[in-house]
Amino acid sequence: MDLKEVIGAMHSQEIDSLIIFKPENITYLTGFKPSSSSILILKDDAVLFTSKMEMNNALNQSKVQVEELKSLNEVKKNLKGIVGIENSLPVFTYNKICDDFTTKLTEIVESSRIIKSDYEVKCIESAIEIAERSFINTEISETENKVAAELEFNMKMEGSIKPAFDTIVASGVRSSLPHSTVTSNNLEFPVVIDWGAVYNNYCSDTTRTIVKNEKQSEIFEIVLEAQKEAIKVIKPGIKASYVDKVARKVIEDYGYGDNFIHSTGHGLGLEVHEKPFISQNDEIKLQEGMVITVEPGIYIKDEFGVRIEDVVFIKKRAVLLNKIRK
Repeated sequence: MDLKEVIGAMHSQEIDSLIIFKPENITYLTGFKPSSSSILILKDDAVLFTSKMEMNNALNQSKVQVEELKSLNEVKKNLKGIVGIENSLPVFTYNKICDDFTTKLTEIVESSRIIKSDYEVKCIESAIEIAERSFINTEISETENKVAAELEFNMKMEGSIKPAFDTIVASGVRSSLPHSTVTSNNLEFPVVIDWGAVYNNYCSDTTRTIVKNEKQSEIFEIVLEAQKEAIKVIKPGIKASYVDKVARKVIEDYGYGDNFIHSTGHGLGLEVHEKPFISQNDEIKLQEGMVITVEPGIYIKDEFGVRIEDVVFIKKRAVLLNKIRK
């Protein structure tokens, strides 16, 4: 959906002005990624207000008119009628510029971001390629923080502007913690590595688990089966909750239902986690053009954990974007 379509959708919801504060939404609509507070105002046209230190970058990158953000009172003068606001708008900003207006919560921009353009898919694919090349060239040895540091270094050398998120390297018993932080511990098995690159502001997100003994391999195969079965059913019209149900059923049938303690996946794009969410509670129907992750896992407390995560692009069926499976 382009800017004109977003403005059209805004007016169809009887919103006269729309305040965009979230950086990813500003990037989506203008092409400019702010590093400090910026505000995009939509009416029948669009004006981006940004700080003086970012003016040059904004003028070079933005597809819409740019003005210096001098004060919130100046921004307020550009509003009219019913004002649409994002859920993420800070309370301070809301109080400063919305007190004289009737406001309406809206997710117009987030909803439009769900369907990816060809350009967006290519950027995500490039981010995945960078991440995978970096992983291949990373030595999985010595300590968790060494592996994480080398992997992040490799991603930057391959063209990632930064890691998409804090890299996870969790080994041994710590692999049973889905979002554990990196330590200086010596590596033990299994080793769960969750990492992502950023290319043209678009993220990748992949998890691999390196196993060693028979029990770890058994759990790995269960998780892999759950992921494959979930990917098989992905197509336009299928509910996100059904995909989660399919993955969860495989793991439950092996007796590890209580050890799958998170959702099966999430949307991916300008943010690592965005709509849709592949969870038990998300009844959204999948559509052609969505990009999602599929990442079932089993976590045995005080023993170890296994997670496998790949990215799929939804066309007539699920198209796997990752090339390196192990």
